[in-house]
Amino acid sequence: MPIVDNAVYLDGHRTGEPATLEETFRLLRETNGMAWIGLYRPDAEEIQELASEFDLHYLAVEDALTGHQRAKLERYGSTLFVVLRPARYLDTEEEVEFGELHIFVGPDFVVTIRHAESPDVAKVRERLEKTPALLANGPEAVLYALLDQVVDEYEPVVAGLENDIDEIEDELFGGDPDVSRRIYELSREVIEFQRATRPLGTMLEALLRGSDKYGVDLELQRSLRDVLDHVTGIIGRVDSFRVLLQNALTVHSTLVAQTQNTEITRLTETSLAQGEQVKKISSWAAIIFAPSLVGTVYGMNFDYMPELHWRYGYPFALALMAGLAIGLYTIFKRNHWL
Repeated sequence: MPIVDNAVYLDGHRTGEPATLEETFRLLRETNGMAWIGLYRPDAEEIQELASEFDLHYLAVEDALTGHQRAKLERYGSTLFVVLRPARYLDTEEEVEFGELHIFVGPDFVVTIRHAESPDVAKVRERLEKTPALLANGPEAVLYALLDQVVDEYEPVVAGLENDIDEIEDELFGGDPDVSRRIYELSREVIEFQRATRPLGTMLEALLRGSDKYGVDLELQRSLRDVLDHVTGIIGRVDSFRVLLQNALTVHSTLVAQTQNTEITRLTETSLAQGEQVKKISSWAAIIFAPSLVGTVYGMNFDYMPELHWRYGYPFALALMAGLAIGLYTIFKRNHWL
């Protein structure tokens, strides 16, 4: 059922629980109180019914029907249209889930259209019903409480992101091959979180600037300033997360480059060592080959060889082989091949 809760309030107290929107409209006219209608993923017909009754601007209605809006605050005559981007941290998946909350705030009504599990609007309603003095301030009090709830639900998200960043810093020097992907995915979540939180500061400042003009209670203004302080702190922390992730990505790139350089150096050293071994093997092969060549020539036993019947032929051949070997050894040694 799209209608989650539906009530009319008078002086901060719940006066009735109408079963249908038509009954809510009738009760609102009879009591001159404030209607608060909470919807969860309504269809176009239900939103159009509300638009007709409360004279909602067609552009705001179009945004509510389309969804996927950025966080913003817009005024259409006496009606405010507010879009909030609540978020919650999923511990099991270690990721941030973003929602969307549309709020229409008029002189005597509040319509909340929730498109996700967060924020807990029922908790906000329960809190306000327990403090009639605050709820008696009308639609502005409901808007403040919703803003406060969304900002409060940001705190666990900030803590979860902070813990993820701490884990990444540990993984950076642990050689985890998937750390770059995790940094990238976490950076995307932080950027999305920035898009959700940054507009809130401007929105709250705009509400505070118009407080005197629209007669907002002084205590309610102070409460809005308190929410603004919390938002400012969250924005600062989220901005620092983005800087930390950029630094982590830079460090990771540096470590990868160092690892590659180390590997190239090792391969170069190995190649050089292999080259030295090839030099030594080639040198000894040449030293052995020279005497073998002489021995092969003199071992052919042809009848007509100059030194075949020479008295000193055999010693001469041995001396030639030894001389060639010693000469080559001396040359290779001098050139540091041996």
